[in-house]
Amino acid sequence: MTGQQTQSASQHLLDIRKLETQFYTEDGIVHAVNGISYTMDESDTLGVVGESGCGKSVHALSIMRLIPQPPGKITGGEVFFQGRDLLHLTDDEMRRVRGAEIAMIFQDPMTSLNPVLTIGYQIMEALKLHQGMDNKTARERAGELLVLVGIPEAQQRLDDYPHQFSGGMRQRAMIAMALSCNPSLLIADEPTTALDVTIQAQIVELVKRLQEKLGMAVIWITHDLGIVAGMARRVNVMYAGSIIESGPVKEIYGNPRHPYTVGLLGSLPAARRDHTHRLYSIKGEPPDLLGLSQGCPFAPRCAYRVERCNFETPVLEDVGPGHVAACWEKEKVRRIQ
Repeated sequence: MTGQQTQSASQHLLDIRKLETQFYTEDGIVHAVNGISYTMDESDTLGVVGESGCGKSVHALSIMRLIPQPPGKITGGEVFFQGRDLLHLTDDEMRRVRGAEIAMIFQDPMTSLNPVLTIGYQIMEALKLHQGMDNKTARERAGELLVLVGIPEAQQRLDDYPHQFSGGMRQRAMIAMALSCNPSLLIADEPTTALDVTIQAQIVELVKRLQEKLGMAVIWITHDLGIVAGMARRVNVMYAGSIIESGPVKEIYGNPRHPYTVGLLGSLPAARRDHTHRLYSIKGEPPDLLGLSQGCPFAPRCAYRVERCNFETPVLEDVGPGHVAACWEKEKVRRIQ
């Protein structure tokens, strides 16, 4: 890498370049993430949307270097964070980055929290590991963090176990743990999916409030475009392991230029002015990532498909200010009214 490239990478908080991740199975190679690139700056908010299996979560786990090996492997690309390529750090160096500089919260906190350890112990463990705090100081800070995320009687709740918390409270505890070391970047991987609608809204508002207070950048991964509309500045739309459209929220929602994005927006209840109409549904099924063929991966499901789409893969091209889309027919694509 040249000095000029290093300097370019250091200008962004996060700079992902042509990231590729694959899984080697008995049936073949699963191409989970296929050469994605994007950047984020400090205090930025990015939404990553798409159907299940499109590579959203795998790309986040790749950033954190948490891909299980085997069967998974990051096969290409660069992930610069504050000027350092995370893919070239030693395991010890990467462990110091996780939690302290980049934190992640997951869809189901019960799979992340240890059921036999108290909430307080688990938060204190991170504080002692990354901040070098003693037990007394760590316990005081853990209580402050539970207060910060809106858990009542915080000091008393430190001695409770995960099963004694409701689903919403467990997710708040996970957020407290993630924020314990003041990370520069928080990755939220569908953190509201397992919660009811009322609690979802509370968690979204909590993260927005904490971001404003702490100044951290946030990657919010979800299949729910409604959530992204209210909190993200930019959106990456993923399909079959690739980013097929990216741009400012208002541009993506007001002027989508990829048929898949149009379909996602058309399936939103709020997007329908006339509620007597059925919601739009995208025909067909997501592609099998075991053997992606030539051409546009969305072509079999696309109403705008032309012959070229079957054998030539489109690349991201400018369609507006800061707005790119990978579609041969992007000039014809319009949002469903």
